[in-house]
Amino acid sequence: SGKRLTLELGGKSPAVVFDTADLDAAVEGVVDGIWYNQGQVCCAGSRLLVQESVEETFLDRLRNRMESLRMGHPLDKSVDLGAIVDSSQLDRIRGFVSSGEAEGASVWQPSWWRREPRTPEAGLFFPPTLCTHADPAGRIATEEIFGPVVVASSFRTPAEAIELANDTRYGLAASVWSDDLNTALDAARQIKAGTVWVNCTNLFDAAAGFGGYRESGFGREGGREGMWEYLAPRPAALRTSHNPASDTGLGQPRGKPEVAAFSTDAHQSGSDDPTVDRTRKLYIGGKQVRPDGGYSLPVVDAGGAHLTDVPRGNRKDVRNAVEAAGKAQQAWGNVSGHSRGQVLYFLGENLTARAGDFGTLLRASTGMDAASAQSEVDAAVRLLFSFAAWADKVDGLVHQTPFRNVTFAMHEPAGVVGVRCSDHGALASTVGALAAVVSMGGAVVLVPSQRFPVPALELVQVLEASDLPAGVVNIVTGLHQEMIPTLSAHDGVEDYWDFVGDGITAEAERASAGNLKRVWSPGLSGPDWGRLSAYQEGEILRRATRVKNIWVPYGA
Repeated sequence: SGKRLTLELGGKSPAVVFDTADLDAAVEGVVDGIWYNQGQVCCAGSRLLVQESVEETFLDRLRNRMESLRMGHPLDKSVDLGAIVDSSQLDRIRGFVSSGEAEGASVWQPSWWRREPRTPEAGLFFPPTLCTHADPAGRIATEEIFGPVVVASSFRTPAEAIELANDTRYGLAASVWSDDLNTALDAARQIKAGTVWVNCTNLFDAAAGFGGYRESGFGREGGREGMWEYLAPRPAALRTSHNPASDTGLGQPRGKPEVAAFSTDAHQSGSDDPTVDRTRKLYIGGKQVRPDGGYSLPVVDAGGAHLTDVPRGNRKDVRNAVEAAGKAQQAWGNVSGHSRGQVLYFLGENLTARAGDFGTLLRASTGMDAASAQSEVDAAVRLLFSFAAWADKVDGLVHQTPFRNVTFAMHEPAGVVGVRCSDHGALASTVGALAAVVSMGGAVVLVPSQRFPVPALELVQVLEASDLPAGVVNIVTGLHQEMIPTLSAHDGVEDYWDFVGDGITAEAERASAGNLKRVWSPGLSGPDWGRLSAYQEGEILRRATRVKNIWVPYGA
């Protein structure tokens, strides 16, 4: 429908307590994190991860603190826990705790509740509850309870703590407890959550963004990053409707030939290459590979004559590409921005060295004149150099929150991005999307233009010569209707960009809801790859990143 959408949803937020923490302060933080509003908040710290060396001591102190909690009327300022919102939620909480016990968890509640529950005569109440030895894959450990129940487990090393903290389909918030700031900030950086509190919890302010990753939603509320979804560019910053005579020179289809079914004859009379029947391949995991089905598709030139054949990728090829991108992205995201920029500069240099070849290919594919073809190649090189320059310059902010803390708005890669390219600017659109994602530390699965896929496949040879790690860029050609549903629905794809704007786009938007991936589908009103405005350049860089807010108090 074209409406903007942000989602702030639930979570299963971890509280990570290292052996270097002030244990008493951490106990108070855990109490506030899980039992604030009876745990009926989306960012409730319902998972407690404690370093093994202090686990017994910490849990003893937590149980002792639970004994002093007071339950009663929600409007009585002297009580710590009030009522559950309604009877159905109370039954749900009881069901979670019962299922946890059935799965082997140990359930502990304060003695005052076990002896004689001290609650008002009217109301729905559930006591503060601590669960230990729970099955890590059980319901109580993985699903949002939305009640005063915390599930505790232990870890030995910081690396194990991060792995456990991220072992969830949610990613709304987290808290990290350590007096060693090096340990705390390193953990905060690696935890996949939109907000991470260091030695504090449940701090909020309109000056700082709040929102989640993965199934905790997307978008931010508050802070500068929370404003973007409510803003639109002035008309002067928008891309004008496309004019074939535009001096941007990006490729235009002449006539309306469509990609047909798979080819049965690779030696049709219109082939531009009389000596070598070149077998083009997909580019997956840093290798040129044949399509899983073994089929190809004929591509015709601007006059309708056979130009070449391209691989007909299928669902398995898409899944292989997403898997390769997922494996590569984590390492690539940890590469410095400067180093990522150098790779893109190298890629731009190599593309410049083959500018004549790409110009010839664009003329043959699209029918554009020599000047227009050269203009598009120049645009692609500019895009590589521009995003290379931005690679180490897109940084965060320090939000002005009214507390004694520093609140960092840290930009992180969007992750694995699926991109569907349009016919407009067969080379420049492919290079622009690729460069933006890669510059920010993401990995990409590109589905080139269905009508003009050849320039994107020719780009493979340039990628192979440019020190780009295997799997960071993957290119799969074929029929969009066969591949896009798989790409947009894949849980390994964290963002999906679609620059076409047709019925397949609408289907992809619906399919993307499976793992709540962010979708950008501007159609032809998206970036003008031939001549990006400052606004368009900024927007695509924002789309290629997401913001994590890390709260670090001081002076305590």
